[in-house]
Amino acid sequence: MMLMRREQPVPAELAIPDSQNHYNDDIATTTFAPLDKYVAANDNHQGGRYIGLGRAAPAQPERYGDFMQTYVGKKFWPMDPRVEDVDIRDIAHSLAMQCRYAGHCRRFYSVAEHCVIMADWLLPRYGKRVALHALLHDASEAYLVDIPRPVKPYLGGYKAAELRVMQVVHDAFGLNWIMPPEVKMADERIIADELVNLEPMEWHAKWDDPLGVPLRYYSPERAEHEFLVAFSFLSGEAA
Repeated sequence: MMLMRREQPVPAELAIPDSQNHYNDDIATTTFAPLDKYVAANDNHQGGRYIGLGRAAPAQPERYGDFMQTYVGKKFWPMDPRVEDVDIRDIAHSLAMQCRYAGHCRRFYSVAEHCVIMADWLLPRYGKRVALHALLHDASEAYLVDIPRPVKPYLGGYKAAELRVMQVVHDAFGLNWIMPPEVKMADERIIADELVNLEPMEWHAKWDDPLGVPLRYYSPERAEHEFLVAFSFLSGEAA
């Protein structure tokens, strides 16, 4: 059996008005009246400057390992290098402060000078691009230091870290990742020229094909300067 509900009268305050006149005049004119012109609001600009959507910036991925402070005051993650962290001034300064052969030389002879001499020798023979590769071929040592050859094979992960840093350095300065064979050749042959700065020993005999370049024994300050001058010339960039 269906139960019938009796209609209840609607309270006056809830009744729908029969005409617009029942509405409050202010509401009728300010809320529902037509707009003269629609102007889109953009709250993301302030004084002509884009200020974003007001959301929190996305979190940057964590870097692998820890950072080191560089000469110019940057943070550099040797195990997680990035192009934006590379600075030619850091490279020039660090290499100028490091002595070749772990310091076992008669006179101070920096990694930076070694690189400059190689670049000078290669420039007239193979051009600027190869010479720039030569100038930067030890750039990873600015962040990983100059490890003596007999030690490197026993440092697990060092070669991989060295490769990553060199790839980032090459990207930073627009160079191909592949080191030109001419640079590798010069890096081997210059050892014969550098033996003049070491105490004579029997093993020197196998290095019998020198480049024929003199060592200049620059001070760290002079070596840094010469490195930056060479970089500016070879790259076309101000150092």
